[in-house]
Amino acid sequence: MSFFNLSEPLLREKQQELDFQDIQGLVCLNYQIGNFILFSKFYTRVDQAFILWGLISSGIFVTAQFLPISWSSQAILWSVLTLFGAIGMVSLTWFWATVEQLRWVVYSWGILILAGLILTDLSIFLGWGEVLTRLCPLWLGLSAIGYFCTGVGMRSRTFLLMGFIHLLGIIVLPYCGVMQFLSTGLIMTVSLLLLAELQWDMQSSSDYKQLTPQQKQFNQEQSQRRQMNS
Repeated sequence: MSFFNLSEPLLREKQQELDFQDIQGLVCLNYQIGNFILFSKFYTRVDQAFILWGLISSGIFVTAQFLPISWSSQAILWSVLTLFGAIGMVSLTWFWATVEQLRWVVYSWGILILAGLILTDLSIFLGWGEVLTRLCPLWLGLSAIGYFCTGVGMRSRTFLLMGFIHLLGIIVLPYCGVMQFLSTGLIMTVSLLLLAELQWDMQSSSDYKQLTPQQKQFNQEQSQRRQMNS
C-alpha cells in the first residue's frame, strides 16, 4: 500500500459522507431565501480549529502591521490570543485525533505554538533584537514544521505542500519590504481557511480502537458510499 492515497486529489469539494469522528461537533450553516440557497456549508471540529487559528493569525499580524500599539501591549494581546487558540485547538481536535491515533500531531502543534510564543515574548520584553526582527520567518518556520508533522501523521500530500508553501514564504519575505507582517498573516490565514473550506487528501492508518463496533460499522458504510460517489 502506498504511503499516500494517490487516487485522491490534493484539494476538492468536501465529501458529504463523513465518518463518526468527523460528525461529532459538526456545524452546519445554511442560509436561503425561499428555495434559493445563498450559503450552505458544514464544518467539522478540525475545520473549526483551522478557522479559529485563521482568525487569530490574521488578527495578530494585521495588528502588528497597521495599529500603533506598543510592542509590549501587543505581546500581551498575542499571548492571550495564542493561548486561547491553543486550548481551543486541543479541545476541538482531541476526540478526532484520538480516534485517528494522531494525538502526537496535536502535541507537536502545541509545543511549536508555545515555543513560538515564548521566543516572541522574550524577544520583546528582553529586547532580543535578532529574534524580534525575525518574528515573521520564525512563525512561518514553526508553521511549516507543524504542517510537515501533520502531513506525515495523516499521510497527506496537501499538508506537506502547505509546509513547503510556508518555507517559500520565508524566502519571499525579504522582497515584501515593510509589509512582512501582513504578508505572513496572509500566508498563514489563507492556508488555514483553504483547509477549512475544502477536502484534503488523507490516508488513515487507524484501526479505530476507540470506537464501538456500531461506530466502526458506520464508518465502513460511509467509506463504501464515498467510493461509490468518487
